[in-house]
Parts: sequence; C-alpha cells; structure tokens
Amino acid sequence: MNFYEMKLKPTLLRGIEDRGYKEMTAVQEQTLPVALRGEDVAVQSQTGTGKTAAFLITLFERLDSRNAAHRNKALIVVPTRELAVQIEKEALALNRHMGYSIGSFYGGIGYAKQLALLKKGTDIIIGTPGRLLDLSQRGDLNLRDIKILVIDEADRLFDMGFLPDIKKLLQRMPGRNYRHSMLFSATLNRSSRSLTNEHLNHPVSIEVTPEKITVDTITQQIYHVKSHIKLNLMLGILKTQSPRNALIFTNMKHVAFRLSKKLQLNGYKCRHLTGDLSQIRRLRVIEDFKAGNFSFLVATDVAARGLQIDNLEMVINYDLPQDSEIYVHRIGRTARAGNPGKAISLASEGTSNHLEAIESFIGMQIPASKTDFDLFLTDLSEGSRIGNRNKKAKPDSRRVHSGSKRTRNANRRRPHKKRISGDASFRPNASLSE
Repeated sequence: MNFYEMKLKPTLLRGIEDRGYKEMTAVQEQTLPVALRGEDVAVQSQTGTGKTAAFLITLFERLDSRNAAHRNKALIVVPTRELAVQIEKEALALNRHMGYSIGSFYGGIGYAKQLALLKKGTDIIIGTPGRLLDLSQRGDLNLRDIKILVIDEADRLFDMGFLPDIKKLLQRMPGRNYRHSMLFSATLNRSSRSLTNEHLNHPVSIEVTPEKITVDTITQQIYHVKSHIKLNLMLGILKTQSPRNALIFTNMKHVAFRLSKKLQLNGYKCRHLTGDLSQIRRLRVIEDFKAGNFSFLVATDVAARGLQIDNLEMVINYDLPQDSEIYVHRIGRTARAGNPGKAISLASEGTSNHLEAIESFIGMQIPASKTDFDLFLTDLSEGSRIGNRNKKAKPDSRRVHSGSKRTRNANRRRPHKKRISGDASFRPNASLSE
C-alpha cells in the first residue's frame, strides 16, 4: 500500500515524496487508517519499523491548517534529547511544504531559545518529560492547548523513571475524551497498559511484531574471548572486515572513554558518546558521526535507542548487555530502511553469562565464529597513559629526604604482571575462546 491511497493533504504528500517514502511499512499500514480517523492507538512495534513517520503523518494530516492563533497543537513526549532532535529533523523534512512551527524542548541547555520558540507559537512540540513539566509549571507552556498527544518509546520512558512526570503532564492536558492520543512502545508492559487504560480513550491495540525480533538483514556473529585480549581481537576484526563505519557499545562510561582513546592510538578516527557529556557535545558528536567526519563511535546505551544513522555498516557489542532487549535495540542501529548490516558481539568472562538469555529472547542461537590466532593484532596503545577525564592527578606533597628509608622503598620498582598483546610473541596456553 502506498501513501497516495490515503488521500492526504497535497502539501503533506509532497513532503512524503521529498523524503523518498513510497510503500508503507507494516506499522504504517496498520496504524494510519485507524489513527487518521481520530481513534486513539496503542502500538507495539520494534525500533526501525517506521513508527516515527506513522505518528508524524497522522498529526500533520489532523492538525488544523487555519490561522496559527486558532490551530490545535501537538505534543510528542520522548525519553531522550537525542530522540527529540531526531524526530524534530524528520518533522521539519515532512513540513517543508506545510508551514507549521516545530520545536524541541529538553534539558541540558539554556531556556532562552526554547522560550523564544514558545512565545512565537509552536504547533508541534517535541520534548523530554522533565523539561516539558518544568516549562508548564513556569507558565511558559500551556498544555491545555494540546489536542494531539504522542508518547513515543513508552517502555523506555517508564524504565527511566519518567512515569510520575508523564502523569503530571497528562493532568495538565485536556481529558482523554478531548484529545487524540497515540502511544508507541517496543513492548506493551504492565506500566504501558496501565497508562493506556487510564489515559487513552478506548485505544485500538496494534501489534506489529515480526516472527524474528531481530531483522533478517542483520548478520550476527559472536566471538568468545578472554577479556584481557578482547581489544586485540576487535582490532583484528576491524582490520579484516574493514567496515566503513561502526558503532561500538560498552556497558560502562569509563570503558567507552578509554576504548575510544585506545582506538585513536591504533590509528582509527574515533570518538566516544556517554551520558555525562554536555548536551552540546553529545549533539556535536552525533552530527559529526552522521556526517562521516569520523568512522567509529564508542558509546554506552545512551545511543542504543532513538539514534538513527543512515547506512551504518556494523555494530559491535564490545560488552554484551545484561538486558536482552537492549541487545536488540543496539544491533537495530544497523540494517535500517532495508539495508544490510552486521552485528558482532564479544563474549568474555564478565558478560558471557548474558548470552543464553539474549538468544532465548531473540529466538535463535547467534553463530559463533572461530577466534583464530591470526585474528589477534597488537594493541599499539599498550603502555600509553590514558588518563581519567574526570580526575586530575594531584602532585605528591610529601617531603622525603634522599637518603631515607622511605625514599629507597618508594624508588623500588614494584613487580608487575606482563600484559598480553596479540603480537607474534603471544602464545596462550589455553584456547583463545575459553
């Protein structure tokens, strides 16, 4: 089914054509006929299935095109700043011939620009719960004007603890009988269903779940490797497979920082993305990665959902995630819009116990690849000092006489274990994959 069969506004169809949308995805085909009638919907759909276009097309079609002062307003609530920015860009592209005012609202930056947008008049408001609630409580955002509501990635909103804020936002809006509401979630868990029953008006439940949770266009591989030579293996994989770009996931922020620095020292153009970076830096890193200014991004799960990168060739799970759903969201960053992609995971003694749950969740056994010795490369960063960006070394203020016992002890070299690199001198006694 194509979009022209929906008899949408001509200006909206031009925006759809500009974006290159032709045939509807499954979630669009099932959601649009219901939502365009003004019925509330609760949609269960995995990431990368086209749900963003489904709710944007609905609200663009249903927004009043009269004078701006009399228009209905739409609100899209999302869990992260990155997702807000992504949806804003998609909305601006569809809005090219329509003339609506669109803005995103999130924390981590000043109020001036966002307040100016609200004062000017914003038809489509995209934001995170905390900043939206703050603006409402300050009197800068009148939620009584909201006639169309979208709650996107509801399961993640609840996982991040935003349920109380969302309920407060809903209390400030028109009742469920006086607004059009749409909820989208990868899983309709108990919290999602409770919110749906309480705050949506007899919603139509739509479930778009493929037989396989992970798309067929993603080639998955797993390597079993000791943690102390995991980087040597990944360097070999990168050299052997030569991906044009790759998103590399770690479980911890400090690991992402150090791994990024080590990859740089090994000759790769690489940056890191973690939740403790300022909003301006995070957005700059994402935009530079999308633009191809560097090819490898090491990130925590702040990038696992809501980050859309066209033509991402490879995802690497440097650490296997504890949450099986996070695994699906991570590898779902590749193979988007029908493109092929590759997902490689490294299972070490710290995370390999998560593998069984992941394979049970995705309904398949991830093919294990042999860790041949030749695949391990020398880590050129070995011996380099990579400091902690959050701590500065303090000088030793102790005064020690040159001939004192303390000095002699301090100057003694402490014995240390030799670190293993993947060069020709490395000869493991046991199997590399154990």
